[in-house]
Amino acid sequence: MSLLGALPARFRRERVLIVGCGDVGLRAARALGSGQRVRLLALTSNPERAPLLRAQGITPLQGNLDDPRSLRRLAGLATRVLHLAPPPSGELADWRLDPRTRALARALAQRSMPQALVYGSTTGVYGDREGRWTDEATPVQPLTPRAWRRVDAEAMLHWLGRATGVRTTALRIPGIYAPDREGGTPRERLIRGTPVLRAEDDVYTNHIHANDLARACALALWRGRPQRNVNVVDDTELKMGDYFDLAADLYGLPRPPRVARDAAGDSLPLMLLSFMSESRRLRNQRMKEELRLRLCHPTVADGLRPPV
Repeated sequence: MSLLGALPARFRRERVLIVGCGDVGLRAARALGSGQRVRLLALTSNPERAPLLRAQGITPLQGNLDDPRSLRRLAGLATRVLHLAPPPSGELADWRLDPRTRALARALAQRSMPQALVYGSTTGVYGDREGRWTDEATPVQPLTPRAWRRVDAEAMLHWLGRATGVRTTALRIPGIYAPDREGGTPRERLIRGTPVLRAEDDVYTNHIHANDLARACALALWRGRPQRNVNVVDDTELKMGDYFDLAADLYGLPRPPRVARDAAGDSLPLMLLSFMSESRRLRNQRMKEELRLRLCHPTVADGLRPPV
């Protein structure tokens, strides 16, 4: 059943534009439904994705966030926008800025603004909290270029909201998992025997099931408060090594070896090491109280468990 089924009739027949319609975007589209209640649109830079989008009831729109001229048709097109496109990962003139979100904001501002704009950010904006509990009032302290660009995108969209009246919501997202998502479980890493940090060096990690995230995206389009940041995380409280031990036990695989932090650089890629340099526990009350999201997978033990 579509999440819009319980909404008042005056909120129906909406035009929802999804920017960055990958795995989570497609799941969000299924949560929103289509037809008389909502018309789904998706920006894509790849013409080969058009048949897939149409098969899901989504109208594809050709455009590229790296080419601002191609975004002109987006002005005034949608009543609500879900922005899930990541910032560039390559070299930029200013590595702290997200030119894609800035281009989208400029395009939308050319005509009547949507009522709501939801952005998929990252919990990496908090940086290293040394395992402390963290809520949305915690000041951001990004440590990596990708986190800095997310901070820039959040600030740009919230500024746009204050200037135009559109309700903007930044969903701060941790690690996304799902057994039916490509690379969505630790199984392959466990098979490779990739080590994790020993207990005394380990860090807290946070997760959300892809389907719960998609539902949060859909709900935020209607229930998100103006210029609001929301942690979209489940109820799990685990350190990273314990998370992989849990997954190994569920899948009947050997638990990963443990290494000291000062030796991890010899056996782990730089990207993985960067995640192991940040530790935080995230509160999700705002997600539950304001978006009124009831998690289908409250913990990773629920979401990772193989179907019977």
